[in-house]
Amino acid sequence: MPKSAPISMGGLRPGSETDEPHTAGGLTRVPSQDLGNQQNALPTLSHRLRHDSSILSVALGDEEIYAGTQGGEILVFSLSTYERKAVIEGHKGSVLALCLAQDEGLLFSGAGDRIVNVWRTKDLSRQCCLYSSYDVGDVFCVAYSAALQTVYLGAQNTTIQWCSVKEGTKSQTRRDLHPSLRDDPFFDSAGPGGVRTPRPAEADVTPKHATGGEVMEIDKLNVKQFAHYGYVYCMQLVKDGVPESAGSEVLITGGGDGVVKLWRLDAQNGGAIEVLYTLDDGREEGHSILSIAVEGTFLYSSRSGGEVDVWDLETRQLLRNLKAHSVDVLTICIGGGFLFSAAVSGEVRKFDKQYQVKSQLKAHNGRILASAFRFRNGRPLYVTGGNDNTIAVWDVSDCIATPAAATKTSNEQLFDALRRFVSHRTVSSNPVYQTDCRAGASYLRSVFKNFGATTEMLPTPNNHNPVIMARFRGNPATTDERKKILFYGHYDVVAADNASQKWLVDPFAMEGIDGYIYGRGTSDNKGPIMAAIFACAELMSEQALGSDIIFLIEGEEECGSRGFEEAIKANKDKIGNVDWILLANSYWLDDWIPCLTYGLRGVIHATLQIESSHPDLHSGVDGSRQLDEALKDMVMLLSKLSGRHGDVKIPGFYDPIPDLTKEEEELYVDITSALIQRNPDLGDPRQLATSLIRRWRDPSLTIHRFQTSGPDNATIIPRLAKTSLSLRLVPNQESTHVAESLVSYLHSEFDEFDSSNTLTVTIDHQAEPWLGDWTNEIYQTLEEAIMDAWGPIDQIRPRRSSTLPSRVAIPEHMNGSLHSKPLPTTSSVLATGSVSSSVQSLTPMAEVASKLEKIVLPKQMPPTQRRKPLYIREGGSIPAIRFLEKEFEAPAAHFPCGQASDAAHLDNERLRLINLYKSKDIFKRVFRELPQK
Repeated sequence: MPKSAPISMGGLRPGSETDEPHTAGGLTRVPSQDLGNQQNALPTLSHRLRHDSSILSVALGDEEIYAGTQGGEILVFSLSTYERKAVIEGHKGSVLALCLAQDEGLLFSGAGDRIVNVWRTKDLSRQCCLYSSYDVGDVFCVAYSAALQTVYLGAQNTTIQWCSVKEGTKSQTRRDLHPSLRDDPFFDSAGPGGVRTPRPAEADVTPKHATGGEVMEIDKLNVKQFAHYGYVYCMQLVKDGVPESAGSEVLITGGGDGVVKLWRLDAQNGGAIEVLYTLDDGREEGHSILSIAVEGTFLYSSRSGGEVDVWDLETRQLLRNLKAHSVDVLTICIGGGFLFSAAVSGEVRKFDKQYQVKSQLKAHNGRILASAFRFRNGRPLYVTGGNDNTIAVWDVSDCIATPAAATKTSNEQLFDALRRFVSHRTVSSNPVYQTDCRAGASYLRSVFKNFGATTEMLPTPNNHNPVIMARFRGNPATTDERKKILFYGHYDVVAADNASQKWLVDPFAMEGIDGYIYGRGTSDNKGPIMAAIFACAELMSEQALGSDIIFLIEGEEECGSRGFEEAIKANKDKIGNVDWILLANSYWLDDWIPCLTYGLRGVIHATLQIESSHPDLHSGVDGSRQLDEALKDMVMLLSKLSGRHGDVKIPGFYDPIPDLTKEEEELYVDITSALIQRNPDLGDPRQLATSLIRRWRDPSLTIHRFQTSGPDNATIIPRLAKTSLSLRLVPNQESTHVAESLVSYLHSEFDEFDSSNTLTVTIDHQAEPWLGDWTNEIYQTLEEAIMDAWGPIDQIRPRRSSTLPSRVAIPEHMNGSLHSKPLPTTSSVLATGSVSSSVQSLTPMAEVASKLEKIVLPKQMPPTQRRKPLYIREGGSIPAIRFLEKEFEAPAAHFPCGQASDAAHLDNERLRLINLYKSKDIFKRVFRELPQK
């Protein structure tokens, strides 16, 4: 892969305090790089979270991101997996302010509906609702004093108000003064003749989660009128840094009058505020204070017009006026000794302690409206939100001076390693990328080496991509007793480009979006490989690896595993004995229920060619019934292969296939039950079961393409006709025997034509089918690990009555034809059903527990949870699995890591981040516990 271009500083010179010409560009996506001076490095975009309205406010907890939206919602995301955990529909107006209590037990939200809600973060239920008897307009900012248990708010009507939220606090509440019931002085005023315009129907609708808790009216004595001569845009509570505070909390506010005020809190008077002093740079009105940040004894305030003032709180002097941007700076943050300023242009700039600009980045395609900074697990995190409806999470650990060197967690290192792995264009089908394939293999080998594995590159015939062999050795004291687990995977990927702009990201520049990581190979198969490697690395670091884990990672799987068998046979002595084989190269049936795969179909790829002795001819000049046309012969020959319902007419083709056992039949009942409970639109369970059986344990024939000689016009009789086809085989069908039968049958049928043309049948590729024993110890260990990692899985009952089959309808073959034709349930149907169900409105965790109980269902069908994974087969083929079983005489198991909607081989291939991390945990448990079985 070509080296990344140096980061463009966009015309901005490091060290400058003024704006220089800057060319607008796309969002910054490139990772941080060492520019010689670490302070000049750009933050790394860890993840981008999308929504359908602007992000106006952000608060960061240790485990969650809280974001207020223009639509009145509060979004809750996990900082570990970036999954959206809940959406709180809490306000009728835009959520302009969020504040998290110091102990993170309470979340405070202020909005354009003139209300402040207090939420319990444990279950996201509302503890209380605060409102003022005054018409405050928008609530722009909120702060909370844990010592006084008092909430402070800054409002559009220039007031600062406060209210105690101690448990048991009572207030005089007049329902007629609640903002939701109060008449609007403009829209609800009477017109000529005293007629009022009817209120919109939605005006009286209470937001879904704005219920419960105490409704409290702010006492009129707890109001500071004209706190600023302008809107009160921002506030912050600080305890240190203000000499006059004597260790007590001080409220700092900024307003539309361009002034910063510091307020003393009177604990004896219910937290009432009293001005300590005012910071005013003496300029004319009109430059509002839009955001403030405090570090030690220094206060930073951003203003309209793009300026940032730096104040010394000890001397009350203005130390510096920075021309940070040429446009309004709506939000600033301090962290790690740097100032981050974010402007309405979508740009973020970073200033050092000498107030010099060190770097800038394009963070949003629109205005940046909110930002937040905090240290999490010892590492710094910077988050921005904008009116492009996205939240951007930035890793700034490699570009700021942290108080102490923080070590990345195993999951964070896994993410970084996978991003580098994906950046290598390991496309095995195109010789152009041969160098990239070798570079990708070398990188993967270096990852193995860094974690203590012994490695070797195994060459393959005809200069195909090498096989990486790596070995993690268990306890040295048990060399002769150690069990050995072989993990198989592949580092090559199918081709991908973004010329058509169908990808959300550059397919070879992995990027996190909405809890998923997008990029070619994330799911197939680079993500699972990295998860398995890091599982071994963790066991090694814990000295808990009691077995040898042998990795065989090939680079030609997407091209039929060219040279893999030869390389393994030539190096079998180096690999040694194997007790179990494990691979992870497939996907769940839907997006919700983990699966274990115990069967794969085999495949035969063949090419048929019929050639005439005459050249390409003109149908008007030479066409006659006497002429044997190659394409006519091809059509007639293909018609001999398959019947109208897809049955294959090769003699004895179905004879080796075993009947469906009662035990396997029960697996299909479990599958259909689970899928239809989640997605009733899948229809009749018998038809669904039959469709899955046809795809998984029935062989099939597919004609892929035609090719003819001569120019592409409607008058040519082609001299040559060529067809590509494939046969999918099932266990007990030997690919060699079926290939011989195919060739023999085609020639015998062609001979019946008495044609002067010549038939050539070429077998291009063969792969044996595979059937594992889902009752053995490796599957049982995997099942236990999956249940432990994923826990109970909700099963939503169908919206309409559906009787599950006690027995599965088994498709029977009689004289080469099928009794019935079931409706097909393709993988895309299952994946689409998963996607559609996942975009339903999310609800707070307090509601999740009771939601199922409120669904109108027959009493005899209560909501249930399942713990076991589904045991499935697949219609695809992996050539290596059956070969490895035979070669090492060891049982194999197949553990799918990804979801049905992962889009492997397609545009926007992805892997859910939580699937990646849980797969690592599952591998870790299997590698640790399987040898003890």
